[in-house]
Amino acid sequence: MWHGNIKIAVDFSENTSTELLPTTSGMIERCPRFRILVIGKVGVGKSSLIDHVFGVGTNTTVAHNQPGEADIDREFISSHNDKFVLHDSKGFEPGEEDNLNLVRDFINRRSAMPDLKDKLHAVWLCFQIPFAGGRFLETGAEKFLTWKRDGILGDIPVIVVLTKYDKLVDDIELNLDDSTDGLSDEAFKKLVKDNADMEIHDNCIGPLERSAGSDIPHATISTEAGYKETLASLIQLTEKHVSKHSTPEAAVMTSIAQRVHSGLKVETLIKVGKTRYWKALRSGPSFKNCQMWDCLDVLHTDIVEVWNFRDPHKYLRSQEFRKLILDMVDGTQVGPIADPDKTVTTRFSMVGTVASVLAGPAAPIVVPIVAGVVFGAWVYDVYQTSDVVLQRFMAYIAHLALVLRTLFIVSESQELTRRAIKLAVEFYLASPMCGEVVIRIQDHIRQLKVLERRDSDILNKIEEVVQFYKIDEAEMSKLREKLHGHLVDESW
Repeated sequence: MWHGNIKIAVDFSENTSTELLPTTSGMIERCPRFRILVIGKVGVGKSSLIDHVFGVGTNTTVAHNQPGEADIDREFISSHNDKFVLHDSKGFEPGEEDNLNLVRDFINRRSAMPDLKDKLHAVWLCFQIPFAGGRFLETGAEKFLTWKRDGILGDIPVIVVLTKYDKLVDDIELNLDDSTDGLSDEAFKKLVKDNADMEIHDNCIGPLERSAGSDIPHATISTEAGYKETLASLIQLTEKHVSKHSTPEAAVMTSIAQRVHSGLKVETLIKVGKTRYWKALRSGPSFKNCQMWDCLDVLHTDIVEVWNFRDPHKYLRSQEFRKLILDMVDGTQVGPIADPDKTVTTRFSMVGTVASVLAGPAAPIVVPIVAGVVFGAWVYDVYQTSDVVLQRFMAYIAHLALVLRTLFIVSESQELTRRAIKLAVEFYLASPMCGEVVIRIQDHIRQLKVLERRDSDILNKIEEVVQFYKIDEAEMSKLREKLHGHLVDESW
């Protein structure tokens, strides 16, 4: 159609192209890093704390170890974990007002910044647990906490971190009298813990609440071996308060950045999944006119992003690793729903017992992967909602999340190798959990009635299956030993 000298063309054809973007990409664009300020005197254990919680290796972040060198405006970003940015401040020394005012001004300045990526998301105020009646709070720290209580520092979460808990435990053990000789190991440990908790309450929590009020969040931690759960509790507490006082993106990034709490990772990937694509598995609007491989790609990317492994070679995003996960799905769920009376895991050609995975020398790990990375034909089909498709997608999400949870615990923030990935895959496949996951998904699909199918049912079942998996710590210790004893990598 012509209008004057202008030709107008109207296209009534259907747009068959739908762009699929990972949910995490938008979140990371708005908040690419968890931004934290850590305050504490030299020797309190800040470097060790950061290294362990964020998995960046020894002394790779807080490089200044002498008083007076901390520059609060300097951004520390580790090449081993670029999902957090650290600001460091020395503690509040007696008689010094300059640093106290500097910290207050920095917090208020960051709070006023318009973009979420530039705002401060949390503050860790670190104190070493005092011994032998030593003073806990200096005047400057008391004033800072009073400012927080009175709202002068705004709503930025301030978490008090009581460090070197292990030293308090050791001190109590050494000073217990002979009356404990007849106690069992379990009773002795409980007695020590109760005494330590009492000392912390009397010497730390009491003074803390008098300055900051009863609702000041606090955590008691140690970075020594055997105390990892204290670090997990700290990051969980931090994420809780970031979620309360900041945006969902900042809370998600808090969890993505940390590398000590696998349960928090699981909770976060469920939160991310429920935001968009998991809801589309049943209704399909987000996946309309898309090949199933493209749908799997965004699901895979979101899950891998949340776990935030130290993976410079991007092995977890490789075609080979994706093929391993697809093999799990196809190995148990090709075609119609499987016969529930048959043992699902027997269909894996390489499945054995967990003991066989952990035994023997460091022979190459062989998992079933087709040469040339040839994918099943079904992944190239256009997405359509059906029982088989729904079952496959739910299985893909569950298998991937649980393999990565195994890998997270085993790798301990080390740089990923293909051997470590394959070992985690083999361990998970050989575990009874793998078959149980499939059975639970199949039972759920079978029990759904056509008129009762709701997106919420699918979301709840995926959440249940992913959170169901528990890893035996003794087996994990053996698996770590097997992995770390043979650091040489191998091909896919």
